[in-house]
Amino acid sequence: MTADAQYAEIVRRILDTGDRRVDRTGVGTLSVFGVTARFDLSDGRAPLLTTKRVSWKTAVKEMLWFLTGGTNIRELLEQNVRIWTDWPLARYRRETGDDIAQEAFEARILAEEAFALLWGDLGPVYGKQWRRWLGADGQEHDQIATVVEQLRTTPASRRILFHGWNVPELPDMALPPCHMVYQYHVTSDGRLNSLLFQRSCDAMLGLPFNWVGAAALQLMLAQQAGLTPGELVWMGGDVHLYLNHLAPAEEQLAREPRAGPRMTLRAAPSIDDYRIEDFAVESYDPHPAIKAAVAV
Repeated sequence: MTADAQYAEIVRRILDTGDRRVDRTGVGTLSVFGVTARFDLSDGRAPLLTTKRVSWKTAVKEMLWFLTGGTNIRELLEQNVRIWTDWPLARYRRETGDDIAQEAFEARILAEEAFALLWGDLGPVYGKQWRRWLGADGQEHDQIATVVEQLRTTPASRRILFHGWNVPELPDMALPPCHMVYQYHVTSDGRLNSLLFQRSCDAMLGLPFNWVGAAALQLMLAQQAGLTPGELVWMGGDVHLYLNHLAPAEEQLAREPRAGPRMTLRAAPSIDDYRIEDFAVESYDPHPAIKAAVAV
């Protein structure tokens, strides 16, 4: 099934059977538990929706930022990526009482290094855990480098995975990891398969990004290990629509899917050398974007 078809199936299931719940944000959700989607990346197809425009460059930039180990939104704002601003902005407003506009807050993050260090940091989120997991003995562990090495040297291993659920550091994170476990599987004919388990998924805003980010990472890892991309398997735990996303979801379901695009990747010397310019998406002709509010 195409990305659009699987997405529509997931959203329709939530709308029709979702359990109405009061969630952490207070907005409320319709939620289902235990969802799977599968994508064949071997022919260059990207799991990129066409029933609404998905900012694939933003999703890939976010993944590249994770790979740097970064945890400060200043690095994202410098690339015009604003998807993480809501959390530090909410903390700033709460702790200072200053009801600053988002644009003004972002401008200060960019202009003032000391302000960015104090208010722009998200805590030990994804990148910190992926690249600098701190063990109880004080030793740092680069999980991504380990995965690349395992793919190259022990491809039949069943232990090629990384995750971000570092229990002692969860309280210090602006948002505990949603896409939390990535596992990889190399076939005997040299195809790299991946499985992503996501504990919590905002189906309207997060899910389209998560599919693209996971696919981009799989392409990079395959290239670094001399493998060809295979299947991407996505598994969601609590998959939900916020109650203020129900109308936008219905609007998207009413649209006719179009032909899916392809993603290509230019070679880079190492996993740390990829830039957004190395990615290209061809034949992407989606319907217009659909706006929906972020629940913080």
